Amino acid sequence: MLKEFKEFAVRGNVVDMAVGIIIGGAFGTIVTSLVNDVLMPPIGLLMGGVDFSNIFLVLKGEGPYATPAEAAADGAVTLNIGLFVNNVISFLIVAFAVFLLVKGINRLRRQQAQAPTEPAAPPEEILLLRQIRDSLADREGQ
Repeated sequence: MLKEFKEFAVRGNVVDMAVGIIIGGAFGTIVTSLVNDVLMPPIGLLMGGVDFSNIFLVLKGEGPYATPAEAAADGAVTLNIGLFVNNVISFLIVAFAVFLLVKGINRLRRQQAQAPTEPAAPPEEILLLRQIRDSLADREGQ
C-alpha cells in the first residue's frame, strides 16, 4: 500500500497539481493586496474618501462602530458589504488572469497542432537496404 501511494504521489500530474495549488495561493495573496492596497484606496478617494472595507450594516448590536472588527469585538452582528465588494473584485482579477493563462496555453496548443511535422526518419535497416538497391542498380547499368 505504501508503494502504491508513493507511485501515486510522485506521478507527474499530482506534482503539477501541487505546484499549481501553491502558486495559486501565492497569486491569491498578491491579488488581495492589489485590491485592498492599490485599487480600492483610489476608488474610495474618488467616491469621497470611503474605505470600502469599512462599509457595513449593523444588524444586531448597540452603538456606532467605526469598523467591522470593532463591531465583532463588541459582539454585534454585521453585514459586511465593503468586504464583499473587495472579494468580488479580487475574484474578477483572478478569473481574468486565469482566462488569459488558459487563452495563451490554447494558442500554443493550436500552433503546435498546425505546425508541419517532419516525417520520421526511416529505420537504419531501410537506409541500408536502399543503399544496397542503389548499388545493385548501378552495377547492372554499367
